[in-house]
Amino acid sequence: MTTFWSWYISLLTIFTLLALVWLIFATRKGEAKGTTDQTMGHSFDGIEEYDNPLPKWWFLLFIGTLIFAAGYLVVYPGLGNWKGVFPGYEDGWTQVKQWQREVDKAEQQYGPIFARYSAMPIEAVAQDPQALKMGGRLFATYCSICHGSDAKGAVGFPNLTDSNWRWGGEPETIKASILHGRVAAMPAWGEILGDEGVKNVAAYVRQDLAGLKLPVDTKADLAAGKALFASTCTACHGAEGRGTAMMGAPDLTRPGGWIYGSGLTQLQQTIRYGRNGQMPAQQEYLGQDKVHVLAAYVYSLSQQGEQTAGK
Repeated sequence: MTTFWSWYISLLTIFTLLALVWLIFATRKGEAKGTTDQTMGHSFDGIEEYDNPLPKWWFLLFIGTLIFAAGYLVVYPGLGNWKGVFPGYEDGWTQVKQWQREVDKAEQQYGPIFARYSAMPIEAVAQDPQALKMGGRLFATYCSICHGSDAKGAVGFPNLTDSNWRWGGEPETIKASILHGRVAAMPAWGEILGDEGVKNVAAYVRQDLAGLKLPVDTKADLAAGKALFASTCTACHGAEGRGTAMMGAPDLTRPGGWIYGSGLTQLQQTIRYGRNGQMPAQQEYLGQDKVHVLAAYVYSLSQQGEQTAGK
């Protein structure tokens, strides 16, 4: 906090306390002594209010709260950058310091375990039951909000249990994705291709590349769609539409990896308006060792998915 704002908050707080002290004594100064039958001169629903002074115990309670407030601001932080006279602020009695102490304690206890797994290949860590439990807890905390508790994704978030990978499913590639994050963008082609061109390209991608049947009433020129695809889409998705891992461009021959849907209308929307997605980097929050264990867990999910698909 800057010096200006520190003084601003301090003076404002002190002025407020002094104003409250003045208000309490100023209003009590003109009060009558003892009880009286005189009313305030107004009534509501036949009920009148006597002009009696504030009970002494109530007045003393107000004074007590003000004294407590003043004492609190002297002992504890509350006046700008003032740390308080109570010892131990820098040593960690505040909630912020307490959090850091708990983090340090956990790091001291579990750090060596993560470090041991970090020295192992990801494939080996993915075979360790204890490491998978640890990775599963990390996934539930940091990843499930986007990819789901079952890691099967949602609209706009990929399924991590299958073999469809945008950036590659190799162990080290998965680790790099978690560490540094990913940013991908599908440009909008609506203005360039026109509505007719969008429909033709979408129909070509869905039927000729992905092998999905078009709705019965679809009116599209597949040959024109193929030509437009060759001139506008191959730079990212490749001549055969199998994608480019370096750019995060998905394989268009595998609709299971289309995170925005494989329906013809959804595909048209993607081509017409484009898509933007970002996988946030986790290195700052987890560090190398924990990411290593988390990558092993994610890698194990895809391996389980492939084994299940092969049965």
